[in-house]
Amino acid sequence: MLGGCQRPAAARGGVELSDIFRAHGECYRRAHPLPVSHLKVMQAVERCRTVALGGHLEQCDSCGYERPAYNSCRNRHCPKCQSLANAKWLEKQKSELLPVGYFHLVFTLPHELNGLILVNKKTLINILFHAVCETLAKFAQRRLKGTLGITAVLHTWDQTLLDHFHLHCLVPAGALSFDQNRWISARQNFLFPVKALSLVFRGKFLDVLKKTFDQNKLLCAGQIASLADAGSFDVLLQGLRKKPWVVYAKKPFGSPGHVLDYLGRYTHRVALSNNRICSVQNGEVTFAYRDRKKQNQRKLMKLDAQEFIRRFLLHVIPKGFMRVRHFGFLANNSKGRLSRCRQLMGLLPPLPKPPQRSTDQLMLALTGIDITRCPLCQKGTLVWRADLPLPPPQDSS
Repeated sequence: MLGGCQRPAAARGGVELSDIFRAHGECYRRAHPLPVSHLKVMQAVERCRTVALGGHLEQCDSCGYERPAYNSCRNRHCPKCQSLANAKWLEKQKSELLPVGYFHLVFTLPHELNGLILVNKKTLINILFHAVCETLAKFAQRRLKGTLGITAVLHTWDQTLLDHFHLHCLVPAGALSFDQNRWISARQNFLFPVKALSLVFRGKFLDVLKKTFDQNKLLCAGQIASLADAGSFDVLLQGLRKKPWVVYAKKPFGSPGHVLDYLGRYTHRVALSNNRICSVQNGEVTFAYRDRKKQNQRKLMKLDAQEFIRRFLLHVIPKGFMRVRHFGFLANNSKGRLSRCRQLMGLLPPLPKPPQRSTDQLMLALTGIDITRCPLCQKGTLVWRADLPLPPPQDSS
């Protein structure tokens, strides 16, 4: 039993990630030289929905109740800023789902690559996306004689915040023929054999990795400095070629509704949500996690606050880097092929425009809470009254 830890932090008056950063972040920054990207994430999370970002004053048009509404940081690593972004993204995806089953595949990189990835995050993750896309496209070409549609979602963490790089792929159960004249349905409960997928995935990833090394496009510094030597790098590659790589096929989604449910829970997830943080006491953070090796049993983990921050920052991704990508007939530059799929299925219009809803409407649909309703009288509507000024800049001298 986890007691109050099962309820959201805000509901139980518990701590949030921002509280941990404000209490222990300065000490961590003094002890560890950090890249600018990490510093910006910490600052954004610390300042989110506080007076530091400014905001406006809301007033009830019925009872006169007033409250400040502070601006959000909108940083994609902030647990408090993902719900609305996720809702807006889902509105668009809903219009592009096909009325077929969807397969769910997971491609995982061996942990022997973790050190290299952390130093070359953008390069190595791009190779991961490329290898997975090429692998699935090759199997579709041979077995279905057509083009797949793929939505790939990057996750970089496990339940205890350690580095664990893998792609979740959602694939409609069928392919568009190469001449675009037929929709080719896949078998209901089987797409491709996972053992064969893992072999091809391993080969494609390592081939591109070797080429990238030969072109001197990898940085080997710190704990992986020895990999700058070609002989040492070849030893790493040889070990990885002998090791089985994990490709896992989860139970197929039976309907587009189940796909939306999955996308809603996972696409804009950050490494740790606030509702998993149970307490911060005596410089230690306690959070909940699920033990995958024991039937997803819920457990508690206690970490020193400095180690907790270190683990969270492992999952900061480069600026502008796309964590959710679409390939095949779902690619952003291939909407014509998606429209063709819909036509072949007798769906009209070929590609409907996503509905446009306001922030208030999206939050009501997402949470069931009307954020414009007065929390005091429960009758009036909160309306803008005045902007709140930003605080003066702090003297850094």
